Amino acid sequence: MEQNDSTMQLPVARPKARRRVAETMQLRVLRPGGYTLRPVPDSGWSAQASSRRVWVSRLVLLALLVMQTALSLRLQNTAFEDEALYLFAGHAELGHLLHGTRLYGGFESYFSGAPVLYPVLAAAVDSVFGLAGARALSLACMLGCTSLLYALTRRLFNERAGLCAAGVFAIAQSTAFMGNFATYDALALFLLALAAWVVVRTSDAHPLLTLLAAPVAALAVAVKYASALYLPTVVLLCVLTAYQRRGLPRALVRGVLLCVVTAALLGAGLYASGYLAAIQSTTTARAAGTTPSGQILRDCARWGGLAVAVALVGAFSYVRTGRMSEMPGWRGNLPGARWRSALGLLLVGTALLAPAYQLHLHTEVSLHKHIGYGLFFAAPLAGVGVTRLMGAHFKYPQWAIFLGVVLLSSGMSQAYDNFHAWPDSRGLVAAVRPYVNAHGRYLADTYEVPVYELGKDTSYQQWNSTYTIDYTARSGRHLTGAAGFKAAVADRHFTLIVLDRGNPTGESTTVRAALVHSTGYRLIGTVPYAAGWGSSRFELWAPS
Repeated sequence: MEQNDSTMQLPVARPKARRRVAETMQLRVLRPGGYTLRPVPDSGWSAQASSRRVWVSRLVLLALLVMQTALSLRLQNTAFEDEALYLFAGHAELGHLLHGTRLYGGFESYFSGAPVLYPVLAAAVDSVFGLAGARALSLACMLGCTSLLYALTRRLFNERAGLCAAGVFAIAQSTAFMGNFATYDALALFLLALAAWVVVRTSDAHPLLTLLAAPVAALAVAVKYASALYLPTVVLLCVLTAYQRRGLPRALVRGVLLCVVTAALLGAGLYASGYLAAIQSTTTARAAGTTPSGQILRDCARWGGLAVAVALVGAFSYVRTGRMSEMPGWRGNLPGARWRSALGLLLVGTALLAPAYQLHLHTEVSLHKHIGYGLFFAAPLAGVGVTRLMGAHFKYPQWAIFLGVVLLSSGMSQAYDNFHAWPDSRGLVAAVRPYVNAHGRYLADTYEVPVYELGKDTSYQQWNSTYTIDYTARSGRHLTGAAGFKAAVADRHFTLIVLDRGNPTGESTTVRAALVHSTGYRLIGTVPYAAGWGSSRFELWAPS
């Protein structure tokens, strides 16, 4: 006899099938308002990175690097005076090293980095590829910084925070600017980034491996002396990351060893080179400026304020809650609130070092570049800040889109303005070239650019700036300063004098007054130019 549906017996389900049915039923609990989902976990990422996740992260990082390259290469202008100075000084140093050519100018006495390091490297590249090649060297260093930042943040947090940190750093104005600017900064920052990555990467390895960061950090200081400002950050980062994995005693031992070895290397280099006077004049005892503190603070806020604010959001959120969607499984115990507070204070506080130092000196010289150093160290927490604002499973992606648009647009416009703050020198070089010969003597406000652009047609030994002069007059008197410039004009010492009416330097005003009242020189031409701050002209004076 057949049974009806209400009395029919169901077959016994297997254990796995029963679990699947139970999970399905949990997802379909009927409520008065409709169906609801069971609680969503904080993270949809597994603690162990899958190969798919690794490759997706690398592809996104590659896209960020391509965008960073485009942002830097869109900046086009002729050589800035600092670029020109380091490049022709590097050629002079190369000639001295390879052929024993005598050096003039005392580069080691006023350069803000060892003249035998970056200038020589950049000049070697310039010999083959020109200014574009020297700037490409800086771009390679800045791309390396972004890659190391991703790797460092990935180890501190995870891939998602690492990608956000790399994105914030890649579109910053200082990153784009330094990526197409042939000076010490890109190489120095790359070496600092490499040292920071080494101490984080080796935090759970043998202590001697951590010492690999010592020569890198010492080299960064040799490349640019002001890099020493960030050495305490590298050492403290070493202690913090080692403490999380090895405990306080071993962490302190690592920090002390790193300090001692780095200091020993720097001391040995200083003893062998004799660059102490240059370090004092350009870094530790630099002359104070007259820029108002309010202006410095406003420019700091414009160039890096938003990124640091996002880093502060990340720091406060990280201190409050250690495990969220950006940390899917700490390798060990969850770090305590004190450790998280120390890390946040260290990384965000480092972003304030350069602004604080330049506030102390009342100067904005290279501030738009120096902000990038601190931004590198604050970027990991900026990455955390972005991920916290988005929430688990990208719940609020509009925050990341908003921040990305604002940071990108401001970074692009600011980098463009800073890169066009100096005039295009092609007109000036074309006007000066007919008057240049192997026996001439020349005076200029910014002589570095003509010396570099004219190449083998002239030598830096033939040029004098308006800052200093060591002149023996026809009467036999040895003169310096304003008196020396006046005597040189009276004696018609210079074959050509080039003055910048819009940006006079040194004793330029004294020289021009002497020229106006002299019958020995005449104004032979002017070269108008436009720069980011306005327009003006160069004046060319030659003996009459």
